[in-house]
Amino acid sequence: MSSIYDVLLERGYIKQLTHEAEIKEVLEKEKVTFYIGFDPTADSLHVGHFLQMMVMAHMQRAGHRPIALIGGGTAMIGDPSGKSDMRKMMTREEIEHNGNCFKAQMARLVDFSEGKAMMVNNADWLLDLNYVNFIREIGVHFSVNKMLTAECFKQRLEKGLSFLEFNYMLMQGYDFLELNRKYGCVMQLGGDDQWSNILAGVDLIRRKEGKAAYGMTFTLLTNSEGKKMGKTEQGAVWLDKEKTSPYDFYQYWRNVNDADVEKCLALLTFLPMDEVKRLGALEGAEINEAKKVLAYEVTKIIHGEEEAEKAKSAAEALFTGAGNLENVPTSTISKDSLNKTVLDILVELKILPSKGEGRRLIQQNGLSLNDVKITDINRTLVEEDFKDGYALIRRGKKKYNRIVIE
Repeated sequence: MSSIYDVLLERGYIKQLTHEAEIKEVLEKEKVTFYIGFDPTADSLHVGHFLQMMVMAHMQRAGHRPIALIGGGTAMIGDPSGKSDMRKMMTREEIEHNGNCFKAQMARLVDFSEGKAMMVNNADWLLDLNYVNFIREIGVHFSVNKMLTAECFKQRLEKGLSFLEFNYMLMQGYDFLELNRKYGCVMQLGGDDQWSNILAGVDLIRRKEGKAAYGMTFTLLTNSEGKKMGKTEQGAVWLDKEKTSPYDFYQYWRNVNDADVEKCLALLTFLPMDEVKRLGALEGAEINEAKKVLAYEVTKIIHGEEEAEKAKSAAEALFTGAGNLENVPTSTISKDSLNKTVLDILVELKILPSKGEGRRLIQQNGLSLNDVKITDINRTLVEEDFKDGYALIRRGKKKYNRIVIE
């Protein structure tokens, strides 16, 4: 039977390791406690976090114990990693609310029952720190010269890096030390953009405690062109169905590039790798079958089997004439909204982000009403447009919305 190390390696998660031979051995022979940090700057996780949740689930299934660390303390500063500007600061109430939302979403993949996994908040130890004691105990182990070579700081030096943010690496290193002392946590995992911060924590534990500590980063979720996945013209692809509907979530994966299908199946589903490779090897029109499997499996993991079936049915209704059209994303308007322009209504319903975007779509023949292209930006929505009780809007080739009158 493969060890979890081999599973993570084969599926393409592992990017960098601090102590490869030791990590491989400890994961095979021991049940380790590890942690991944989550920045609570929104009230939902998004596709970028999904990969981290999958790693937690794989590790837990192999008998290891995850700690999901909510950065309630560090969110009051902001992580400069991968950012060109300083993040806005948040209140404790906002952070606590967002953390609760995260836990509910993670629970679809991770078992948080007693002893299996835990969620903790670094505000519990960071917000009451005595600064002089912190600098004496922790700061003495950090070299400023070495910190300035870290990629997360180099990117910001030209624009200006505040001392507030410069402390972030010390705090994240201290998080790992605190989790090691409290819960026996010996490994930090994270996206590859966290490599410098992870190294800092590993080094701090080895210096302060004289104990083994390890770090592992996993690949960022990028497409074949190297761009981060999980973005649309509407913004991020969220795991909260109120922010990104299960249908839109399904369609996002249904429409990934052919070259990205195998990678997404390996990283974001639990399908056996033999099946992943078989599906990924399909070519031409057949690759669409692999995309349907990907979209269904990923939607089932995040939203459950019932929502995955509804999204699949809605897609079939639109593209093959079979299935249930009621599951297409639906918005409701009042009769008072009739005779307004289509663009005004679509912006009000947040189907379009702006009228400018709508005008651009019309100019590119990309906006249709009941399968008829809209050519006039002043086209109004009238009662006659509601055939069979609804009007059907299409944006581009594959994005549909139903509008009904209440």
